[in-house]
Amino acid sequence: MTKSGVLQIPSMRDKCSDAEWKARVDLAACYRLVELYGMADMMANHISLRVPDEDNAFLINAYGMMYEEITASSLIKVDLDGNILSRPDFGELGYGINKAGYVIHSAIHGARHDANCVIHTHSWASMAVSSLACGLVPATQTAMRFLKIGYHDYQGVVLDTKEQASLIADLGQGEALILRNHGALTVGRTVGEAFNWMHRLELACRAQLAAQATQQPLQQVPPDVLEETWNNYQPGTRRPYGVMEWPALLRKLDRIDSSYRD
Repeated sequence: MTKSGVLQIPSMRDKCSDAEWKARVDLAACYRLVELYGMADMMANHISLRVPDEDNAFLINAYGMMYEEITASSLIKVDLDGNILSRPDFGELGYGINKAGYVIHSAIHGARHDANCVIHTHSWASMAVSSLACGLVPATQTAMRFLKIGYHDYQGVVLDTKEQASLIADLGQGEALILRNHGALTVGRTVGEAFNWMHRLELACRAQLAAQATQQPLQQVPPDVLEETWNNYQPGTRRPYGVMEWPALLRKLDRIDSSYRD
């Protein structure tokens, strides 16, 4: 199954629709980008994407593969009940899916039909901010975008479906959620939109930690300016996120390594 450190996975191209294949390519690209921008945690965490025209099914990573080696064909198709609908032949490796990934992602895909893509990370910055009682502070323009971000209290490793109800309630209709003592989560109508939210959330967390490390007072911004800035980032105020940058990000990946398309 391996050659020069690369898993040889049979192509799934002829086993799915054109729409599903495009979704697979976009999702594989997102995994590579999360790795490229320093937000991956080896083979932990998960990114999922609803299968086009199949509201009950989504794609997610095989548990055991690093983000940097995810390809369109390596993704596993699963339904909201946890049944694997299709997966490539992993040979003796026999990869399946991460249970915590299933619990989190099936909950959101089942409750939020606008949330086609869900990204969950354990980056050092998001974990650090998630452990602070103050949470994410609107100290920078980027952080002001998350002025009304949701918070989900830690209840242990997310293995019990009983936690799904509170997870959905805490996310609400928002695009981002800080999982207390855990990490971060973002959703989007497209992969590009969800990645944009996560990239900006990561930058906001890193900037806050850098500022707090100086042990100097943070410059306060008036509440009305915070509200106005937050509003400028809302869907009804500006174009959808990801529309402009996603094609450019794919070109960036293609220049580096286009194997995610396989």
